[in-house]
Amino acid sequence: MIREIQELGNPVLRLIAEPISNVTAPDVAILIQDMLDTMYAAKGVGIAAPQIGVSKRLFIVASRPSDRYPHAPLMEPTAMANPALEWASAETEKDWEGCLSIPGLRALVPRSSSIRIRYTDPATGFEISAHYEGFLARVWLHENDHLNGVVFPDRVDSSHDFVTDREYRRIIADKLG
Repeated sequence: MIREIQELGNPVLRLIAEPISNVTAPDVAILIQDMLDTMYAAKGVGIAAPQIGVSKRLFIVASRPSDRYPHAPLMEPTAMANPALEWASAETEKDWEGCLSIPGLRALVPRSSSIRIRYTDPATGFEISAHYEGFLARVWLHENDHLNGVVFPDRVDSSHDFVTDREYRRIIADKLG
């Protein structure tokens, strides 16, 4: 079921999300399906439970090329419960981010270029460790921020790094030639 995406200003986006005690419970599977339906309808590459009004430590990373992210790698949508950042590189990259909860706005956001993470797979209940770089690291860090009450404008170095979505699309079109 497609759910309403909560937008900046809604208090749920500023809460520290609660851990999920039983990640394989049927209600978690329903929540994941609703998140997937909502993310696909909004053409996102990730979504966190707080974005649909549920303050739980759960998000989905679903990178794929699109008109907004033409060079994004293709990744099977992956639900991650109770995720944790184990290590982040000191090396950072500034790149464009947007958010389903902040429509119409984009910014250059500095993020670690490489991370090591762990999470619980809601389908199996097993703990998974992974290493992500580049765009996948960026999406993971962005979604993880949502679980800690942080949104991408909180990470921007300068107000000069913000653009409207229309200007961002012009910038991307110019880069693609």
